[in-house]
Amino acid sequence: MRNFLLYLTDQSPAGARVPRPEVQRGATTISLIKISNLTFAYDGSPDYIFENVSFGIDTSWKLGFTGRNGRGKTTFLKLLQGKYEYRGSITSNVDFEYFPFEVPPGPESTLEILRSIAGGAGEWELRREINLLELGGDVLERPFETLSEGERTKVLLAALFLKENRFLLIDEPTNHLDMHGREVVSEYLSSKAGFILVSHDRAFLDGCIDHILSINKTDIELQRGNFSSWLQNKERRDNFELAENDKLKKEIGRLSDAGRRTAAWSDKLEKTKYATDNSGLKPDRGYII
Repeated sequence: MRNFLLYLTDQSPAGARVPRPEVQRGATTISLIKISNLTFAYDGSPDYIFENVSFGIDTSWKLGFTGRNGRGKTTFLKLLQGKYEYRGSITSNVDFEYFPFEVPPGPESTLEILRSIAGGAGEWELRREINLLELGGDVLERPFETLSEGERTKVLLAALFLKENRFLLIDEPTNHLDMHGREVVSEYLSSKAGFILVSHDRAFLDGCIDHILSINKTDIELQRGNFSSWLQNKERRDNFELAENDKLKKEIGRLSDAGRRTAAWSDKLEKTKYATDNSGLKPDRGYII
């Protein structure tokens, strides 16, 4: 069983950890995705993936999501989508859209596919997004199934960001992108807002996020900044904890040595109470026999 603690910090390792259950700017309350007492375990497993987890996500954040494989990243995204039953509550006034997703094979053009996904978006908006992602102008007229995996990644991301009142759950979008493609998509995402991004590419994350959510071994951490600032803070905290542990071990060793010296002195003193002097007389112990 793992207990989870979540805290929001600024980029300074020395900054206080301050819980932020709600976010307000002036008189306007920012929309939040609220997770309250979230508890989940897979059927048949004695261990919880999440236990009594509570925090809020501002729907305007560009939120990076990190943690070792098996810690619960994909599980959390599926919980947001309502794919698993859980205890607690997840409330939001936005809908969640997951990327990547399958597009059924067919002869439809890319433009037709985009219109089917993005709903009421105008063609000028579609072309604007395509240009931002450095796709050729003819890509909209081509059958979608003829696009490369990298082109499909860009097109589908553009379509999702054109949908209204949506919060995107973007899972490993760089799998089919070359180095330049990653730079283009990272810059594109940096111009957007309202998403969770899972990626193992540190440079990619650094280029487009402003907060990071980390699932650690014993806690969950929510922090302002990018991946590099989070990693720097983590290393400083780890080094501090190691130094504190070393100090504690030295103090324990010092006290143990002092205890042994005291015990040896006590034994020696005790023996003198029953010893005899050189004259063969017992020493005076301060009482009458």
